[in-house]
Amino acid sequence: SNAASMGGMVNLTSFSLLTAVISLSIFFLLLKLMKTLSWSFSFRLVSQVNRERLWYSHLRPILTERQPGSRGSQAVRKHIFSKLDSLSAGWSVEVDSFISETPHGPVSFSNVLAVLDPMAPRRLLLACHYDSKFIPSDPSDPQKVFVGASDSAVPCAMMLELVTALDPHLKKLTEQISFVKVSRVTLQLVFFDGGEAFEQWSQTDSLYGSRHLADSMSRIPHPPGSEQSTLLNAVDLLVLLDLIGAPDPMFVNHFENTARWFDRLVAAEKRLHNLGLLSSHPKEQTYFMKDINMGPVEDDHIPFLQRGVPVLHIIATPFPSFLHTLDDTADKVHSHTVENLTKVLVVFLAEYLRL
Repeated sequence: SNAASMGGMVNLTSFSLLTAVISLSIFFLLLKLMKTLSWSFSFRLVSQVNRERLWYSHLRPILTERQPGSRGSQAVRKHIFSKLDSLSAGWSVEVDSFISETPHGPVSFSNVLAVLDPMAPRRLLLACHYDSKFIPSDPSDPQKVFVGASDSAVPCAMMLELVTALDPHLKKLTEQISFVKVSRVTLQLVFFDGGEAFEQWSQTDSLYGSRHLADSMSRIPHPPGSEQSTLLNAVDLLVLLDLIGAPDPMFVNHFENTARWFDRLVAAEKRLHNLGLLSSHPKEQTYFMKDINMGPVEDDHIPFLQRGVPVLHIIATPFPSFLHTLDDTADKVHSHTVENLTKVLVVFLAEYLRL
């Protein structure tokens, strides 16, 4: 009887060990499968980012003088409209025009706004400014003008490339929204006009477009007819891009309440590096650095921040050495860095929007 009992215990122990081994094997297989699926999803997303298209199709037409109210400004707006109109996702695009007093007198400004689903209860705002600062040309080389490559032609081109690369996924998202008649969150692009000061940066001579839009959105009922909520209340998060293009940039988190979203950028960069999907990228964390405090920077997010909108400010700090000089040109742009950052943001948007 004791022998039989011992045999049963041995068999039970062997069975338990076998079960544990099988469970561990299944666990590691699932981990491997999840890693494979993650790699496959990331590869499919970032493989749609096209550096040549970003550079030649999106960026080149923006590398011109584009002060508010100028012909260059109008040409860039037409360029943005044309690119968004060519996509299949179904962007609703409008120009938010207004006149504001400046140190140079009354000036006409025009924000460009594009949203996938205007009726969505929540919005992710992806933004940059498209105007260029007025900087006199060099008397010794009058043909050389300020084109503001990093400030902010490159961010504008990145936004256009992001939605181009994600176009089939965004189209599917809008089709799903149309089918179920409800949307959790939608994407809105904002190209601010008048981000730069005409003379000396101040509360009144700067951020013309963002001040106007934040005020306007705070007064527009959303959904239509609502007495309790406004379009500004619908903004989940404002992601602002600025001063991007120079090699070896560093981005830090500026606001504690959006640290979890900054962590998503950190994780995306690390994952894409480990998958070998980034070029000229020597370390896991090259761009997005945690636990470094560079202090807040005044930019187009300020009018939204003051109204309680969470902000993720993606701005190179320290600033590029050529900031607000005639040397902020295309030849200073490091194309691999811009491509890598676009890939990181593709993953971020796909995760946020659950594409």
